Amino acid sequence: MSNRLTQIATRTGDDGTTGLGDNTRVSKDNLRVCAMGDVDELNSHIGLLLCEDMPGDVRELLVQVQHQLFNLGGELSIPGFELLQTQAIARLDQALEAYNAQLPRLQEFILPAGTRAASQAHICRTVARRAERAVVALGAGQTLRPAPQQYLNRLSDLLFVLARVLNRMNGGDDVYWNSQRLQAQAGS
Repeated sequence: MSNRLTQIATRTGDDGTTGLGDNTRVSKDNLRVCAMGDVDELNSHIGLLLCEDMPGDVRELLVQVQHQLFNLGGELSIPGFELLQTQAIARLDQALEAYNAQLPRLQEFILPAGTRAASQAHICRTVARRAERAVVALGAGQTLRPAPQQYLNRLSDLLFVLARVLNRMNGGDDVYWNSQRLQAQAGS
């Protein structure tokens, strides 16, 4: 990727097209561009999450995730290019295992709520799911490596777990859904 941005307002997109990393021009509603945009939005939301108070190890992990999302976006921007390494997926798996081991088992669904940091992690999770759907849609019509889809799938799981971790950071807890089943059990 030798091309670097030297000018932001090029006006070349005024016709509704944008340039990919291989210098081809495609419509701004192209599935590849949509997937890249969803990954970029996810990275921005993680940047916002990083503005919150959190344990240093969680912060370090999320900064690493931001770099990997940039790699993922770079890979999407150049058809056939490989930038996201499989080790990045393994690191997410390791983090998932480590953080999940610290948490009590879920007995019921939880709401995407609690602390502001946890709520932002849930927003990141839902954007990660959307980005994953966009990558799946792109892969239905074009050849893609499995790594981008796998990374986004694992990342959304990790963000769910991190939301639970962040809710407990200062003695808090998950916000549980008031299911009819649980209410009926409690009343019996």
